[in-house]
Amino acid sequence: MEDKSKYRKVNVALGKQPNIGPFPADQLIPWVIICGLSYYLAHGLFRLNWVWTGSIAAWGMATWWIITANGVWRILSKFVATPNWTRIRCLYQPVVNSKIANSKQKSKIKKI
Repeated sequence: MEDKSKYRKVNVALGKQPNIGPFPADQLIPWVIICGLSYYLAHGLFRLNWVWTGSIAAWGMATWWIITANGVWRILSKFVATPNWTRIRCLYQPVVNSKIANSKQKSKIKKI
């Protein structure tokens, strides 16, 4: 009786990756896109038969599955542009020298 109160029942699916049969669920949308592209390229553009179209789709899906096995973010995060920040310390130098600018303004005022 005391052993039952020590342990809590937990959902065994917590912390696991969702699956659709033996396949990971996060691969479903990329595989649909790969199948669509392979159909468009192989069957539509190059007029290949269904065996080649299916082979190209299977090759694309297998390649995507191998590349993203440890997480899609590991491969796709390499293509995100990061900002390039640079720190520079230099003295401020005005574009127009203030002494020359002031003397030109004074000479213009005197002429008028």
